[in-house]
Amino acid sequence: MNHHRWGRRTLLAAPIALATPALAQPSWPSRPVRMIVPWPAGGAADLVGRLYAQALATRTGQTFVVENRGGATGTIGEQAMIQAPNDGYTIMNQATPISVTPALFAGQRHIPEREFLPVFQTMAVPQLVLVERNSPVNSVPELIAAMRRANGNFAAGSSGIGSQQHLVLELFLRDAGVKANHIPYRGGAPALMDLVAGQIRLFFGNVNSAIAQVRDGQVKALAHTSNRPRINALPNLPALSETLPGFATVEWNGIFLRAGAPQPVVERLSALLNEIVVDPAFQQTLRASDLTAEPNTPEQFAAFFRAESAKWQAFVRDANIRLE
Repeated sequence: MNHHRWGRRTLLAAPIALATPALAQPSWPSRPVRMIVPWPAGGAADLVGRLYAQALATRTGQTFVVENRGGATGTIGEQAMIQAPNDGYTIMNQATPISVTPALFAGQRHIPEREFLPVFQTMAVPQLVLVERNSPVNSVPELIAAMRRANGNFAAGSSGIGSQQHLVLELFLRDAGVKANHIPYRGGAPALMDLVAGQIRLFFGNVNSAIAQVRDGQVKALAHTSNRPRINALPNLPALSETLPGFATVEWNGIFLRAGAPQPVVERLSALLNEIVVDPAFQQTLRASDLTAEPNTPEQFAAFFRAESAKWQAFVRDANIRLE
């Protein structure tokens, strides 16, 4: 998946252009704000959400409370967001699956592109190809060979059906020409824990949420999915594209409000997030976990979100991915 990029002129201009509404709307927030994260604690969306919540609290002097509402590939948290008052005091940090679920759930009660207003893309992060620490597999070619021998009897976990980890797994299976026994979890953290425990044999985990286990030797990383040859967190780790040419994808997160949210809140929140993302200390924190984030406007994020929805929903339908 190609991460949306913005030109140099846009990057330089966005913080200045967005600063004026922030000064004009100093009243928000005047009380605590709830940030819904539709995934369990410990996963990438949770970690990123808490990072931005802390930065928002520091800048505004108000409390930003992170509320984890995991399950059903993020749609439980989305429903909680829809049911909250549309006054700007409930925001959501959601991940890539928000662009996928309409193709997964035939009876889904809401259409994300209609219900939610994209405000700011908070990050992009590559995945790691992870196997259990005692696995005899030490490279992607060896992994593919082992999976071919297993002929489908190879337990591969994901953070839920339709999650980015699941989609990356399906892309890998298709491109490598192998099969696996897919085991969906209610988030990336429990899947990673079962990989550590040896209950599954393969997991595509986000760099920022799995790096500690890799460095501690609890799991083994074989490759990364970035379109860069190397990543900062594990500079000696090869790219998956070295074995499967053209294979590159990242997971993204973004802050959403309800559609129809007060425009002053949209402008103020956008301005604050753009101020946060250009702070050198904040960027250093992101880079330490191989997260990337750039200034962006609600209009830019909305265009990116529409493109992602079209692309991934088509892939889900073509791959015949269904809820189990």
